This record gives sequence, C-alpha cells and structure tokens, in this order.
Amino acid sequence: MIAHKRFLSRRAQQGPASAAAFILLIVVCHPAWLMAQSGDLSASSAVARSAEAEPIAVRILAGRSAIVDTGSPITRVSLTSADVADALVTSASQLLVHGKTPGTISMFVWDRGGAIQRYEVSVSRDVAKLADQIHQLFPKESIAVESNGRNIVLAGSVPSKEIADRAVDVAAGFTDKRDEVVSLLQIAPLSVPTNQVLLRVRFAEVSRSALTEAGLSFFTSPTGVQNTLGRVTTEQFPAPGFEDLKYAKDSSAFGGPVKSAEGKFTFGDFLNLFLFSEKYDIGLMVKALQSRGLFQSLAEPNLVAESGKEASFLAGGEFPIPVLQGNGANMGITVQFKEFGIRLNFTPTVVDGDRVHLKVRPEVSTLDFNNAVVLQGFRIPALSTRRTETELELRNGQTFAIAGLLNNRLNSTLQKIPGIGDIPILGQLFRSKAAQKDRTELVVMITPEILRSDSSGVTPVLPKLSEPYLSAPQDDKSIASPPPAFQRTPRP
Repeated sequence: MIAHKRFLSRRAQQGPASAAAFILLIVVCHPAWLMAQSGDLSASSAVARSAEAEPIAVRILAGRSAIVDTGSPITRVSLTSADVADALVTSASQLLVHGKTPGTISMFVWDRGGAIQRYEVSVSRDVAKLADQIHQLFPKESIAVESNGRNIVLAGSVPSKEIADRAVDVAAGFTDKRDEVVSLLQIAPLSVPTNQVLLRVRFAEVSRSALTEAGLSFFTSPTGVQNTLGRVTTEQFPAPGFEDLKYAKDSSAFGGPVKSAEGKFTFGDFLNLFLFSEKYDIGLMVKALQSRGLFQSLAEPNLVAESGKEASFLAGGEFPIPVLQGNGANMGITVQFKEFGIRLNFTPTVVDGDRVHLKVRPEVSTLDFNNAVVLQGFRIPALSTRRTETELELRNGQTFAIAGLLNNRLNSTLQKIPGIGDIPILGQLFRSKAAQKDRTELVVMITPEILRSDSSGVTPVLPKLSEPYLSAPQDDKSIASPPPAFQRTPRP
C-alpha cells in the first residue's frame, strides 16, 4: 500500500511538466499545421468581408462594352443573367463587359486569394440619339426622354394629341415593342380658342335598271296529238310539264292503237302569254317582258369639327358575319358585325383665317345579295362599295363636287335549239334571250363653313311639331281613376 501511494504522488507531481513538454514537442515538430489553421481563418474572414462590402456600380449602354479592372488576378467570373450582359476575361485582372438588353444584374469576381468582389451591372438604352432626333423633329415642343429599365419614358407638354402620338411613334422605332414606350406627355391648354368648321355634305345616288326577256315554248296536251306527246323549250324560262300520264292499249304489239289516255299539266309560271287549243291539242307559251326601275337616295349630313381634328359620319347599319374560331375539337362560330351605308370621314384645317384645307373620304356601300356566299347555312351578303378620297383647299363657303362615280353593268344571255334556232326568221321561234342593264351614279357635294371662335352657334330653338305627341294637362280637371279589374257580385 505504501509503495503504491508513493507512485501515485510521483505521477501527480510529474503531470504538469509532462503536459507542457508534450505541447512544446507538437509546436516544434508541426509548425505547418498551426499556419494552415491561421491561413484558413484569415481567408474565410476575407471572403466574409468581401461579400459584405458595397458592390461596385458598372453602367453600360445596350450594345456597348466597357473594361473593368479588378486590381487582382481573376480565377472565376459569374453573372446572374447572361441575357442582360456578358463578361469576357481579357487579361489576368481585366474584364470586358458587354451590354445586351436593358436591365440590372449582379456580377461576382473571385481572385486567387479567394476574395469575392461584387459588381452591379446596369444596362440602359441609348436615349441620347433619340432625344436629339425628337428635338430636331419637334423643335418647338419641350419633350424629355428618359430610360427606365427596358422602357423609354417621354415626359413634357405638347399642344395636341396628334403631336404626342407622333412622338410615341418615333420613340417606338428604338424599342422592340411599342408597349415599351411610356408616354407621360400632357396636352397643354390652348391660350387662344380655335375655330370650328361646319361641313355640309350632300350625297345623291341614282340607280337605273332595265330588263328585257323574250322566249317561246311549244307543247302538246297530256294526251298528245295523234297519241304523240311533245314539248319544245330552251329551258331558260319555265315551261309546262306533264304528270300522272296513263294510257291503255288493246294489244302489246309495237305500234298498236291507243285505246285511252289521260294526264295533267303542271305550270311553274304562266309567263306573259298562254295559248292552248283543245281542238288540236297544241299549246304555246310566250315570255315577253320589259321592266325599268329607278332608285334615288339622298343624305345631307352636317358635321362640326375643330380645326385639325377628324370627324366621321355613318348613316346605315351593320350586318352579321359568322367567323370560325379555334381549331380541332374546340372550334366555334362567333358573330361579328360589319358596317355599311353612307360614311364620311373628314379632317378640316383652317389656313390663313379664310381658307380650309380638307381631307375627305366619302363612301357609299350597299348589301349585294346577288354575290352572297352561303357557308354552313349562313348566307353572307357581299358589299357594293363606291369610295373616294382626296385632299383640297377651299375658301369659306365654297362648294366642290365629286361626280362621275358611275357603275354600268350589262348581262345578256341567249339560248337556242341547235340547228333549228339558226334558221333565218323561223329560228327566232326557237330562241330565248334575257338582257339586264344597271347603271348607278353617285354625286357628292361638300361645302365647308368656318365658325369663328366668337360665333353664337346654332339656334337653341327646337323644330316645331305640327301635332304634339300628348296634349298638355289642364289644371282645373282631374283624371278619373280606372274601374277595378274584378268586381264583387252581391250574393242573393
């Protein structure tokens, strides 16, 4: 027991000295391990510091490039979106950044020491050229051009909506889509009131038509002539037919006499002249018809428009058109409406106070069922349209006319029986002819009248009615109440 205690006390006395010696031995024999541990700690702290550092801003125009000097050897480069910008390593510490489309992305660059540098790459449109072009095209207008990401922003004030729309059209040429142009242009109020223009228009349409028809048809009675049936026609006009024909013979031999015969006539049209001889069992139908028609329409629209503004007028209607939409099993028919009638579009501009520059486009369209198209049970009519468009300059109250809009059509059809129809004089009995002539003439008369800014305008008095719709109630009389709908009958 005593020896064992001495050993324990001796080991206890040697413990601190041996531990110190062990630590000293590790330090002397393995210095690289301690250096590696300290190196990892310093690298991680450097990466953390570089990640927390503020990003460096790089601004590039779309389609342009810029050189970025990192100041240290580059080992790796990463961009969040290659569609906005692209980077190319040109030397050990330089990058070539190329802008593609407007936008903002992040670019990370690693050096050999493991440090990371973050860049904010902003690609914008080159609006300087657009601004110069707008200032050249609109020198009197104050229009500012700015870039906002993918969009181009136009701001300022212009005197009219037409100038604002034209500025947007010019800016749309610098973008892929027109929707990428944002217009913040405001219409400035006019300091001086503008003149109005009253346009008096008269449409006159005259349509004439002439129709001539002539033809003959010969036929026998249903029992025939000497037991022989016959009919001669060119089929251009309806001819009589035979129904329920019956006959009886004593024998079935060829050429045997007919004992009895009966039948019926059928007529689709008696035409103009019908002759039938019961004695000789021969009939004649004559088609001889001449018709003439006259149609005249007149419209007098009066429109008032501001100088430089467009006005339109339509007197007519709309007709439905079936439209097939979809594909495969999801096909369906929808209905769209198309306008027809008398239409007028015009744009007046007052010049030098007493002259009016006019841009007019009158149009007259009617439904044409002769050229209609039948599609899946729908009959879609065609449109017969007369249209003209012109620009001219008139004095106040001066009238000009657009005439000569003629439409002449001639349709002639001749049918005959070959051989017999070619015989002189006699061949006229075996011919039929139909001829139709149509002529339409349109005249448009336009008179502009300048309404000054101090004009009193039209009269406020409404047109007088020859007969009032309802008589005015009288104050001293009351209207009797109507009798009850159901009355009780007294019980007996």
